[in-house]
Amino acid sequence: MNALLEAHGEHISLFSEHLGELGHFLDEVVVHGLIEVLILIPFLYLTYLAMEFIEHKASDKTKAAMSKAGRLGPLVAAPLGALPQCGFSTVASNLYTGRVITLGTLVAVFLSTSDEMIPILIAGNVNIATVLLIILYKIVVAIAAGFAIDLVLRLLGKKKSEINIDEICDEDGCHCEDGIFLSALHHTVSVGLWCLAVVLSLNALVYFVGTEVLAAAVIDVPVLSHLICALIGLIPNCAASVALSSLALEGIITSGEMIAGLFSAAGVGMFVLFRMNKHLKENLLVVGLVVAIGTLFGALADLIPWLSLV
Repeated sequence: MNALLEAHGEHISLFSEHLGELGHFLDEVVVHGLIEVLILIPFLYLTYLAMEFIEHKASDKTKAAMSKAGRLGPLVAAPLGALPQCGFSTVASNLYTGRVITLGTLVAVFLSTSDEMIPILIAGNVNIATVLLIILYKIVVAIAAGFAIDLVLRLLGKKKSEINIDEICDEDGCHCEDGIFLSALHHTVSVGLWCLAVVLSLNALVYFVGTEVLAAAVIDVPVLSHLICALIGLIPNCAASVALSSLALEGIITSGEMIAGLFSAAGVGMFVLFRMNKHLKENLLVVGLVVAIGTLFGALADLIPWLSLV
């Protein structure tokens, strides 16, 4: 009888353990994923609504004025991208697809986005002055890079396309004749579901693999290790910025390697770009620029003592 009770107790204990693991999995993967995507929804809807209004309600003169004002885009957009969330990078991807902003402005937003870096570093008791200097460094590099990219494109005779949301409508198959509010909602739901699928998949991958594998991939070779971190930063959700910031706090990677990864850690913004913009060469160019700039200025950051977390 005692043996039966002990066996029964072991089964209950094992069941409770598995139930606890399931609960932890659901919390870390599903709940966090849902929250991450739900935070993006207002950004997505307001962006699509604004784009629909510009395309279907604004006059040609208004569109022309916006296109000319786009030259100052990097200066305005980079500080907004530095806010501690990846919502604005998603907005920028959609605005670029609709040709509301320039390529330089898009790259500037991606470079300045830090996603979860700020709360992670503050929670890790990093000097607030150091955190602000890292943010300022990313913003300055982002603005300079954005202006440089747009300048090169102008010198090459690559003019900015006119504002046009038809490309997004064709991609999503929405019906703009139903009104801008319903059309914007259609775009939001379509992209939101794609984002949810990607975020849940990546959360599950990080949950089962862990940040230790990411750390093992980073070898202590100058520039090459910065390049690897920049590639890790491309993971399209907040896991990349969390992992890089945490690894830097633990001393596994340098501050410069962390910054290199954070330059390319644009959250789901990069995924939305590939999802909405059908010009693959443009998308690959953005990835190449972000990774190259992140690698270069991440390596440079290791030479600047004020940016060190130690």
